Amino acid sequence: MTAPLPPDAAPPELPERGPVKTRAPLPDVLRGVALLGILLVNAQDFAGFREWTQTGADRAAQVLTDVLANGRFISIFAMLFGWGASGLLQRQGLGVFVRRHLVLLAVGSLHFVLVWHGDIISLYAVLAFALLATARLTVRGLLTLAAVLGAWWLGLGLLEGFAAQAQGLEASRFTGLPALFSGESYAQVVAERGAGFLGDLIGGSLYNGAWLLALFCLGAVAGRTGLLLRPHEHVRLLRGLAVWGLLVGLPLGALLAWLNTRGDYASGLIAIPVRMGGGLASALGYVGVIGLLTVRDRLGPLRAFAAGGRVAMSNYMAQSLIMTAVFYPYAGAQFGQWGAASAVGLALAVGLLQLPISAWWLRRFGTGPLEWLVRRVVYWR
Repeated sequence: MTAPLPPDAAPPELPERGPVKTRAPLPDVLRGVALLGILLVNAQDFAGFREWTQTGADRAAQVLTDVLANGRFISIFAMLFGWGASGLLQRQGLGVFVRRHLVLLAVGSLHFVLVWHGDIISLYAVLAFALLATARLTVRGLLTLAAVLGAWWLGLGLLEGFAAQAQGLEASRFTGLPALFSGESYAQVVAERGAGFLGDLIGGSLYNGAWLLALFCLGAVAGRTGLLLRPHEHVRLLRGLAVWGLLVGLPLGALLAWLNTRGDYASGLIAIPVRMGGGLASALGYVGVIGLLTVRDRLGPLRAFAAGGRVAMSNYMAQSLIMTAVFYPYAGAQFGQWGAASAVGLALAVGLLQLPISAWWLRRFGTGPLEWLVRRVVYWR
């Protein structure tokens, strides 16, 4: 006999088996906005420029990216992933949960090896299994766990950065950029990524695991409380998130922009917790603002992002294909040739163009191609 779930963890009614058939607008809009914001930040990795070397218009583009986007939208995306994964476990049970995340692990692994080293799907899929240990936690328990994990991860990052600063290390700042060389063939790049995939996945899980699990827990809280599906019941909370999230997040974004003008090793280390801590604060602020607009039926042009959010996985893969086709040596060979302004401009154009294409595709087919494939494998129909 199993122990009963706590009251705030129990679903209000018997869940329907199979894929969700009706959709609330707020999660899709948030996912679509997050997808565009992530692409703007990832433009630096695709194009191969160093943040601290930018000048003029490129410096202005980098500052805007750091203040408004860097760490912000990846936090929204991670919380939405936790929201979806925890909801799937409650609605569909362990079997579907395991199958879906194994399928996502396979999709993400192929994306990493065949297309781009910055894949997050495989990492999220692996860490999603840690959510199984939180299934019986109350909302308060989830919030406590998120706070402890988040504070621990941020604190360790700050301590490491300040220790490097105190020691006066003269090492130059690390880039995190892929090692690409002029004239490399596609087969050579794939072979290098394939050789490093497992190590990167394990290392990423160990390094980022605590922080990402904290964000997943916050997403699970949003699911338990109905924040995203019933935002009209949480106006006061949304208002608080909007005000306090932006009051904390925007100054930290400005601090990140300043750190990203410096090429020393310590500044690079300190920038990591500043990026993610300020990113979470601003992410909650953005959720609050968009949630309030949803409640007041004033989303306006933001409604266009819902289509992109509904086919987020397909759009994410398409972004990688387009950007690597422009910059990687086996195709457009522009890696290291563009500054922030032109690279972010291209990313913005690609992301916005995907919105009408996504709307057209949904009208014609009802779901994205990768979304269709994953559902077919997970639900066996």
